[in-house]
Amino acid sequence: MNSAIETLKARGFFQQCTDADGLSKLMDEGPITFYEGTDPTGGSLHIGHMVPYFAFRHLRGAGHKGIALLGGGTARIGDPSGRDETRKMLDYETLDRNVDSITAQIGRFVGFDGSSAFTANNKDWLANLNYIDFLRDIGRHFSVNRMLSFEAYKTRMETGLSFVEFNYQLLQSFDFLELYRRHGCRLQIGGDDQWGNIVAGTDLIRRVEGVEAFGLTFPLVTTSDGKKMGKTLKGALFLDSAITTPYDFFQYWRNVTDADILRFLLMFTFLPVDECKSLCLSGKNPNEAKERLAWEVTCLIHGKEEADKALAGAKAAFTSGGDKSAMPNKEMSRSLFGRGYNIVDLFCDTGLVPSKSEGRRLVQQGGAFVSGKDGELSAITDPAALIGEDSLNTDGELILRAGKKRYLLVVTNA
Repeated sequence: MNSAIETLKARGFFQQCTDADGLSKLMDEGPITFYEGTDPTGGSLHIGHMVPYFAFRHLRGAGHKGIALLGGGTARIGDPSGRDETRKMLDYETLDRNVDSITAQIGRFVGFDGSSAFTANNKDWLANLNYIDFLRDIGRHFSVNRMLSFEAYKTRMETGLSFVEFNYQLLQSFDFLELYRRHGCRLQIGGDDQWGNIVAGTDLIRRVEGVEAFGLTFPLVTTSDGKKMGKTLKGALFLDSAITTPYDFFQYWRNVTDADILRFLLMFTFLPVDECKSLCLSGKNPNEAKERLAWEVTCLIHGKEEADKALAGAKAAFTSGGDKSAMPNKEMSRSLFGRGYNIVDLFCDTGLVPSKSEGRRLVQQGGAFVSGKDGELSAITDPAALIGEDSLNTDGELILRAGKKRYLLVVTNA
């Protein structure tokens, strides 16, 4: 088997392939061109979107050429795959802005050079299609019966599939054909929820051009307890630091369960496989591996400076070392503590809990911690408790902790 495919398998990037042996043989003959597509349905990607782009970098590192296709055209109708309801339609101006934003995010991670890695936008060939010609030239190659056999459509048939969404598979298949014609692209990669669309694209190229193209999908990543990877109390783990701060991003990886460490090291870092396994050897402190995982992923997405700051903030929160200024913080008036700040109000006002009822429950269950002048955290279990100035350290600060993992530095002013 080709070494690039072996690398993807070893690191967990292999779920289904249209013809693994044929793809391996093609790769042995020389560099191939592949693509991964992303629809700009929002202004920022989240970490789940990045799984194919880690594989993208592995393939590029093996000498192959990658295209990051932005779906400025397909996003105008929306992909029904993995959805139980129709996507919200966005205006074209918003989609164009999203394309620019997402292209910049992917570019920082991939490093486009115009030859071994570059972008394309399917708006360029989809926006002005003649519908009648498209049906005659492309639509005639598709079987409705076969389309309905794919999981994405079968699932949506139960809840309602619009005719607009039904066309999505034709458009994505046409993308593959167009990229083959323009750039000789022979491989599409993506999440396993895209399997039906990818297979349809390989079939279209074979029917129209008489050439074998290939599809490769990756598993949809979940945590060891079956939850969708990258979900936090605040929502998805976005790449945009204005939505998910680098500290919160770091903390997500620092707090993964022990059972997920090795799998995430292999998928979300570029550390050698042997080093990933070494970090997870029996008898080693798993927190060291989690810290390494968190630093590596944060460095890849936000850069070394932000990763170092997040690490320093985490050390300040969890140990006696580190830099408290790197922790998430909120500035508040000192006078609020002069007259006594109700514990439930404090946790709610700082955003550590979404509501007073949640704050009351957190306190009663022993999950609300407040530091004293010595910096030591103590649990507060009385919802009526007042936090006064005597809890502030000499710098007018105190640390709050909600549960085991969420910290906040409160900085008071006059």
